[in-house]
Parts: sequence; C-alpha cells; structure tokens
Amino acid sequence: MSRLGRVTDTGVGRALRARFGGWLRILRQDLWTVRVDPLPPSTWLRWLPHGLVCLAAFGVTLGGTGDMNDNGHLTPGLALLIAGGQGGAMVLGLWRPVPAWWLSLALFTLGAATVRSRMGLDLETYTWPWTAAGIIAELFVLLLLALRVPTRAAVAALAATALFTYVFDSLGAGKPYDTTGVLAVSLFTVVVILGTALRGRREARRELVEQTTLTAEERTRRTLLEERSRIARELHDVVAHHMSVISIQAQVAPHLVENPPDELRENLAGIRQNALEALIELRRVLGVLRSEHPGPGEPFADAGDETTPHAPQPTLDRLDALVENTRAAGREVVTDISGERRPLPPGVELSAYRIVQEALSNALRHAPGARITVRLTYEPDGLEVEIVNGRPTGPPPPSTGAGHGLLGMRERVAMLGGTMTAHPWHWDGFKVTAFLPDTPPADAPGIHHPTAPQGGTS
Repeated sequence: MSRLGRVTDTGVGRALRARFGGWLRILRQDLWTVRVDPLPPSTWLRWLPHGLVCLAAFGVTLGGTGDMNDNGHLTPGLALLIAGGQGGAMVLGLWRPVPAWWLSLALFTLGAATVRSRMGLDLETYTWPWTAAGIIAELFVLLLLALRVPTRAAVAALAATALFTYVFDSLGAGKPYDTTGVLAVSLFTVVVILGTALRGRREARRELVEQTTLTAEERTRRTLLEERSRIARELHDVVAHHMSVISIQAQVAPHLVENPPDELRENLAGIRQNALEALIELRRVLGVLRSEHPGPGEPFADAGDETTPHAPQPTLDRLDALVENTRAAGREVVTDISGERRPLPPGVELSAYRIVQEALSNALRHAPGARITVRLTYEPDGLEVEIVNGRPTGPPPPSTGAGHGLLGMRERVAMLGGTMTAHPWHWDGFKVTAFLPDTPPADAPGIHHPTAPQGGTS
C-alpha cells in the first residue's frame, strides 16, 4: 500500500507540475511578445477613440512633467523622460498593447524609485508611489491591454502591477507622502474588468456573426440538395418510363416479323436485357430519393401539385391549368406563346413547367396585385421561357419559405445546359428568363449554383 501511495503521489505531483508549467508557457506567450495588435476603429465613432487617447497622452506628458518637477523634485529632463514615456506608452498601446504595458510598468518603477530618493527634502507631502498622471496613463494602458489579450493575460498583468505597487508602497514607510497604492490598484481592477467584459462581448458578437453565416450557408446547401433530390426524382420517372418502353418494344418486335432470323432475335433479346438491367440499376441508385413507405405526414412525392404516388410528371400541355389556378387566386395572368409549337424532350417540358410554376408562386408571394406575363417562345434549337411580374400594389406578406426559389430554377437550367437570368424589372417588378435547348451540348456544365440575386420574386 505504501508503494502504491508513493506512486500515486508522484503521478499527481507530475500532473500538477505539468499543468503549472503549461500555464506559465501560455502566459509567457501572451505577455512576452511584441506582436502588432492594432485597436480596430469603432463602428460608430470610427477613429475618435484613437484621437482621444492621443489627446490624453499629451495631457499626461504635460501634467506629469510639471508635477514631478515641482513636487517630486526631479530634474526637468528626467521628469520629461518619465512623463513623456508614460504618454508614449498610451499611444503605443493602440497598436502594441503588451509592449506598452511593459513600458508603462518600467517607467513607473523608474519614477517611483527616483522620487523616493528625493523625499524628505521639505515638509511637503507627495502622492506616491503612483502620481496622478501615472495613474491615468496606466488606466489607459491596462484598458487597451484587456481589450485585446485573453482574460488570463489581463489578470496576470493586473497582478504584476499590483505586486510592484505593493512593493514600493511598503518601502515608503516612514516617509512623508500620501499613499496612492490602494486607490491605483482599485482603479486598475475596475478598468481590467471593464476591458475584459467589452472584449468578451465583442468576441460573442463575432462568434454569433460567424454562426449566423454558417447557418445561412448550411441552409442554402440543404435547400440545394433538396432541390437536386426533387429534380432527380422527377427525371427518374421520365427515364424509367423510356427504359420500360424500350424493353417492351424489344420484346414485341420479334412478333411483328414473320420468321425473324436468329441474329435479330438475339440482338433484340440483348436490347431488352440491357434495358431491364439499366432500369434495375437506375431504380437501385435513385430509389432512395423516393420513399415507397413515407412517414407520417410526409407526401408520397414532392411533385408540386401531384398528391398521389407515381403520378405522371407534368408537361407544357398542363400550362393552361396552371395559369387558371393562378387566375383563380385573383391575379391577372397573360400568356403569350410564339413560334411553331412542337413536342419537346420530356426533361425540357418538365423543367419549363416547373420554372413557370415556381415563378408564378413567387409572384403570388412577393408581388401582391401585380400583373403577370408568361411568354413561351419556340426557337429552332430550344425553348425560351419568360415570366415577368409588374409593380406590386401593396406590401408583400411575411414569407415563411426558405427563399430559394431561384435556386431550383437555376439547377434545372444548368442540368439541361441552358442559360437563365433573373433580375428586377421596371418599377419594382421582376423578370425571369430561361433558355432550354432541345439537346444539351456534349460539354454542358454540371449542376452549378450561381448566387441568386435578392429581392423581387426570389
């Protein structure tokens, strides 16, 4: 038991020594440095605090020089050196708070020791060990220090200042002077607490801004992923439909030819087999995007106006019904379709429908009473979609949405290799224009999310 006790005591002692040594190393890094740590300009006052510190430093230099020369019986040159150094420490504290504190403490030591040697020359008393100008200078220096260094360093600097004050105060016993040690240390403690509190408040605000920024970025990222998941679910239905048609056609084709050769049967069987395997793999990869057994309160599919599982994805043939729903909400909607109307690839039809649907929804939400115009222009190489809302007739109601309607539009356009612009229009209106090519180019960019502009129907 005794050997175990000795081992335990040795381990505890080593841990305490290691912790104390680590604390000393951290403290040395905090207070034994000449690093530049400029005081940032105030948000509202700008450079006014810097000017006030410089003005106070000039007053400390003049007042301290006269005081130590007349009442402290120092030579004018030495009095100017000490008082000027204390004022310079205040200015230096604006950029290098730790060296400024060391300079102020050294000048205090020099001044207190020099003045003590001149005491007793007459019956007049003198404020010692801190002069009035020295107290003011040290207050500024400690405040500037506490605003920039960790709390442990500010407390250590205060403790060192109090220790030096106590040592000189005890050495002055029996001399005719008015002690200022207790008053000075009390004031120094107050400014250190104030500076530490202000620094903590500034750090808390900075962390809050960072956390708010991270939260907004995470919300945008989550919305982006949700929108991509929705697009993938919709395109999964389109691709699965075509792969199923290919499989059925390959199975039926041999029966449409009398006495088909074996090579044709083998090729068609291979086509059907490949289509089935591709369909299986597609459902395996993207099946997680569509829950076959949704949880309580969760819809079967996030497909806008569809409420049943596996409902057919909308196309531009349903554009009239979409516009009528908006008109039923009491809004004036004008449609303009130009060019030769023709069937488009399913992905283009679906994306165009969703873009119009989202733009109408945003106009209803953010531009109450505004007139809405929907234009579809069939170009030789694609489809141009344009939705314009005029000036709202009243303030928009508070929105509870995520505010990322334009993000989904851009995702769909980028997926098809098209282009899109969204910007404010005349007199507080908003305009969304998208071009969807018939066939995406071979070097079409991947899904990319430019920064969506704020305002309007975003």
